[in-house]
Amino acid sequence: MEFEKIRDALKKKEGEPAKIRGWIYRKRSSGKIVFVVIRDSTGIMQVIVEKSKVADEDFKNADKALIESSVEVEGVIHEDERAPGGKEIHATKFNVIGFAKEFPITEYQSVEFLLDNRHLWLRSRRMTEVMKLKASMLKFIREWFDENEFWEVTPSVITMNAAEGGATVFSFDYFGQTAYLSQTAQMYLEALIFSLERVWSLTPSFRAEKSRTRRHLIEYWHLEAEEAWVKNEENMKLQEEMVSYVCQNIAKRCKEQLEYLGRNPEDLMVVEPPFKRIKYKDAIKILQDKGFDIQWGDDFGAPHEKALAEGEEKPIFVTNFPVESKAFYMKISPDGKTVECADMIAPEGYGEIIGGSEREEDIESMIERLKKDGADIKNYEWYFDLRRYGSVPHSGFGLGLERFLCWIAKLEHIRDATPFPRLLRRAYP
Repeated sequence: MEFEKIRDALKKKEGEPAKIRGWIYRKRSSGKIVFVVIRDSTGIMQVIVEKSKVADEDFKNADKALIESSVEVEGVIHEDERAPGGKEIHATKFNVIGFAKEFPITEYQSVEFLLDNRHLWLRSRRMTEVMKLKASMLKFIREWFDENEFWEVTPSVITMNAAEGGATVFSFDYFGQTAYLSQTAQMYLEALIFSLERVWSLTPSFRAEKSRTRRHLIEYWHLEAEEAWVKNEENMKLQEEMVSYVCQNIAKRCKEQLEYLGRNPEDLMVVEPPFKRIKYKDAIKILQDKGFDIQWGDDFGAPHEKALAEGEEKPIFVTNFPVESKAFYMKISPDGKTVECADMIAPEGYGEIIGGSEREEDIESMIERLKKDGADIKNYEWYFDLRRYGSVPHSGFGLGLERFLCWIAKLEHIRDATPFPRLLRRAYP
């Protein structure tokens, strides 16, 4: 008999044989019986090891093995409502593959302790369910891009351009030249639209922001897309369609993970186009009416974004930010004061999850804005070439995967949306 996943063993009927392997999740002993809960990637299952029904060595090992010991179990299915999943295995064989030392993580550990032991904390059921949900998100994202004729591409994360500004970029010596860890793949994606038209990528991005909030990572996974022949309004439609597709599929196909993490799947079923659109100038008025001290030109912080999305069941767009507050590559609107852009803000206080815009085509306008930021113009000549040789209206957007996951999974802190979070003053383990 071959080994089977716990998920499949739990589907078996009374008296059927079962053979599983995994790690000890919980254990207690009462003399001649050892109660062991085994976990694998698919779930948990209780195993009953009775002294009279297994070899002496097997019973001694079951009694001796500590939490996180790796084991192989063979036995017979028994239905019992008290057991996790309503079924358990009465063991006939119990083989310990690797005896674990006393596990350092117990209840009520500090956040710093759990971060120091992240390599072990990843074994927790909570982190396991988060990682499963993240994998499902990526699966549905890829499905949506495939269905909408986007090509997945692989841009570099080493660049000579500090696209989002030099103050928050990591620089390093690249064989005598100053290079940067990418903050965005956008410029490289723009180069690819002139052959592939619609492209997307998933790359790590790096922001040297000295922020210690529940929404910031130093290194995060950045999902970005660029589309030829697309203006800002159509760009927003693509974003809301993609987010809705992911939410709907997760609600239907990942109920177990959502419910374990405290998210009602019905919350995500209501996420469907269209999303509300609010112009920046109107958002400022809304915030002022709510008592915020904020003026034209000010950026939004977490409290502002929370207030703007208050009472909403699905994300909203804030559009047409002031020229001075956004990057040089965003197309200036006909009013000359704002840019053709949109930030997607998630409800329930989770804040911005997507930033997007139509891209500027006027080279002189971009040069002027770059000079104000003190940029070295020659590093952008290749980017200007994209406008010199057959430019077209085009747009794109970037989604922070971990922020998106935080909202979907109702996570309190972004550090739990990635296996090994890189935070201010933390790059271990």
